[in-house]
Amino acid sequence: MGFHWPWFLLLLGLIPLILAVYFWLQRRRRRYALRYSSLMLVREALPQMSRIRRYLPLALFLLALAGLAIAMSRPYAVVQVPTGQATIILAMDVSRSMCSIDIRPNRLEVAKSAALSFIQNQKSNTQIGIVAFAGFAELIQPPTTDQEALQTAITGLTTGRRTAIGSAILKALDAIAEINENVAPSVRNPAIEAQPTPVPEGTYAPDIIVLLSDGASNAGPLPLEAAQQAVVRGVRIYTIGYGTENGGVMDCGDPYQLDNWFGGGGQGFGSDPQFGGWFRRSIDEPTLREIAEMTGGEYYSATSADELNNVFRSLPTYLATREETSEISVIFAAIGALLALMAMALSLIWHPLP
Repeated sequence: MGFHWPWFLLLLGLIPLILAVYFWLQRRRRRYALRYSSLMLVREALPQMSRIRRYLPLALFLLALAGLAIAMSRPYAVVQVPTGQATIILAMDVSRSMCSIDIRPNRLEVAKSAALSFIQNQKSNTQIGIVAFAGFAELIQPPTTDQEALQTAITGLTTGRRTAIGSAILKALDAIAEINENVAPSVRNPAIEAQPTPVPEGTYAPDIIVLLSDGASNAGPLPLEAAQQAVVRGVRIYTIGYGTENGGVMDCGDPYQLDNWFGGGGQGFGSDPQFGGWFRRSIDEPTLREIAEMTGGEYYSATSADELNNVFRSLPTYLATREETSEISVIFAAIGALLALMAMALSLIWHPLP
């Protein structure tokens, strides 16, 4: 807490002066008071609560003066306030490797379930958008507070070939830019197109990207170059590396998986006529970690359904805040006025005028 006019605090020095004058007057009055032969007679004559009745109104009055003196000094508090409405973009990897059944029933279904729980646990005014990416990225649900629309988008996710992490980041930035005028849209060729002025270091937009992937980028822009555009715009990216160490058999439940694996479109090896191949863990953890670190986010690892749910629960989805100075003199003025009224009321009740 600080003060705009701190010199008014000097008025607090009047309080001990008033006390000194009060007790001086009390002693002076005693010189003219009747003298009794025994102090016991005086004590018996006084009511039991005489000291409280004598000094409580005075104490309240002095506290009221202190409150009013502080109010006149115009105190203020520095508080953290939201910089704007929060927007969360869930960027979900839907490459064919998400069909692996090392996390049953398969990675994609567990990821859908965790995302749905995450959406349901957010505040009603939190806007959430969904980006799905395989060989390219697509905004399948613009940021909205409509839980039903978000659930429909999540449950309708299907898999595709390859993994384009960089494209997912750029698509998520564009989704944020549509609703936050302070965030510029992404640029496809940073070497030629002009980038916006970078935000000051340590300053972040109230919007975040949560990127879940079980593989390594093999299509689209380089992930770190795309993440650099998020750094310029102050958008934090939280990354999740998803999948077990040994991987598992793939079961996407459709004939397309055979074409995907035996036609050279996937990252698997080995074969199985029923499931379409075995996918081993190939998460590019160093890249996902660096994306998170450079943007001010955090990297998480999830190797099971429970771990993935815990990751979603621990995501810091609070709003970015800024410091704001708020004057609070009215609080002290109100307290001072209330104490003064109480002092006067008790004085009239306990010491009525003749």
